[in-house]
Amino acid sequence: MRNEVVPQAGRLRPAAWFAGTAVCAAAAGLACAGPGRTQVAIGPPPPRETHAVLAGALCQDNLCRCRRDEPGDGGVGVPDTARKRYEIRLTSPRELWVTINRQAVLYKSPERVEDCFYVDLASGSQDVELRASNPEGVSVGLQIHELGTKTRSWYDTFAFRCGVQGVCSFEELEAQKAGYDGKHNLFDRCGTTRIKGLSWDHGKAPDQLHPSELVVRLTLDIYKFAAWKPHGDDTCGQGRRPAGEPEPPPNGPRDATRGVNGPALPGHPPEGGHGKAPPIDRRGLVTSPRDMADLRTPARRP
Repeated sequence: MRNEVVPQAGRLRPAAWFAGTAVCAAAAGLACAGPGRTQVAIGPPPPRETHAVLAGALCQDNLCRCRRDEPGDGGVGVPDTARKRYEIRLTSPRELWVTINRQAVLYKSPERVEDCFYVDLASGSQDVELRASNPEGVSVGLQIHELGTKTRSWYDTFAFRCGVQGVCSFEELEAQKAGYDGKHNLFDRCGTTRIKGLSWDHGKAPDQLHPSELVVRLTLDIYKFAAWKPHGDDTCGQGRRPAGEPEPPPNGPRDATRGVNGPALPGHPPEGGHGKAPPIDRRGLVTSPRDMADLRTPARRP
């Protein structure tokens, strides 16, 4: 298959299935639905087919085999360009969709419990949306892994699970939200991809316990430089990059908390949510007591 970047969002008009959705911040003290709450209207899912430029030796005719569980790239291979290769792994007994930049569509049918897709992405922001739809309740498992071009190591870029062993519930969504509280935007410190703008919506819940529609949104913020330490290295985040590697973009205190722990989005104030919205400093970043202590502590001079 050709090693090509997935097209950017701005090049084509958003597809029709993105219309009619409302936003719920994943960890901003909000509840999208549940007993006594208004349920948002979510449009239909994408078509039941994969429409994307897949990459690597394991992909052919819009299908990919999952990589081998062994050291190295697992047979996927590395791109021969400046782009980076990612694995999108979907797990569910039901169908799932992932869209990238509102154009490329990855479809997992109910015929297989797990499907993998491999795509090459350029540095910068890449928007990802996970979609699940089933009148009897949804089951969702998403993992995103970055392949180190130089290290041949796989990095745990992002993971989301709800109802994989059954049916996703509002209670499990709340637990998932709590699990993201306090996480840094770089889920794998050895990798080179930050997570920004994490949020999700859920729609109808006939029994008021299990949503039949779910949309999870996030942005991959991909650094230009390549990872130089393998996954799991205890020294990741310490020391300097090898000579010749460019500097990463500025990374303020918990910058990705705009999505994970971020302030309520317009039209969704924290009142009525579960718990109180966390405090916000003058820059608009959500801050915990630990974060505020970090802000008050002057940076040490090198």
